[in-house]
Amino acid sequence: MAADAVATAEIRGALAGLRRATGLPVAFGGAVGPGAAQIRISELSGTATGALRSLLVTSGTGLGGRAVALGRACAVPDYAGSRRISHEYDAPVAAEGLRAVLAVPLVVRHRVRGVLYGALRTAQPLGDRALDGAVAAAREVERALAVRDEARGLLAALRPAQPAVPEPGAAQEHVREAHAALRALAPRIADPELRAELLAACDLLTAPAPRGSTALAPRELDVLTWVATGATNAAVADRLGLRPETVKGYLRAAMRKLGAHTRGEAVTAARRAGVLP
Repeated sequence: MAADAVATAEIRGALAGLRRATGLPVAFGGAVGPGAAQIRISELSGTATGALRSLLVTSGTGLGGRAVALGRACAVPDYAGSRRISHEYDAPVAAEGLRAVLAVPLVVRHRVRGVLYGALRTAQPLGDRALDGAVAAAREVERALAVRDEARGLLAALRPAQPAVPEPGAAQEHVREAHAALRALAPRIADPELRAELLAACDLLTAPAPRGSTALAPRELDVLTWVATGATNAAVADRLGLRPETVKGYLRAAMRKLGAHTRGEAVTAARRAGVLP
């Protein structure tokens, strides 16, 4: 079963944070394979053995499978003795010495992408701190996966061949909107390789910059990119997660560097310099 490699990478990065947020000494997780029928436990943190590694958990079975089937966090104070779950995985759980366990499904756009687990080696009810911390860690992973999905979708949309006879004005406007969307996504992506791929795609949408052209700071360019689509300062601030006053500051700095007195002049100068499509 080929697991979701993107989800696996995000789960790997989330386990240490889950342990800090919940106070649980053990965390583990895995991504689903095709069809979301099974989860492969591949990422371990704080474990003493390899008993859980590569364990396949079917939807509806055990604690993680129950969480996937219900679409919500589930917890048991004593795994082996719980009557709320099935017990196909008792042997590896016991081999690791786990008693109290929680599981949170990772759901992105109504699709389960994986499961995060946290556990204690003693039997006791898991309190609000543990449950709330695990759910918060799961939401962070879900947000990261949603951003990566959106970024890859935008990159894929840029690759197909253009229509045989595109309308020049509409085609150029589409390119500008794609450029703005890509630049807005880039700062939200933690993966440096994917972020670099996005920014490289942005560069492909602009003309080569003339020698000695004006260099804009990344955020100045982000703001000017959205201004070029006709967005107001308030709309730019909402899109980039900035305050309107901050957007005005970046825009003023860009205008000063470009020798422009108006927003329109700044956009025209930026296109002439090859930094906007």
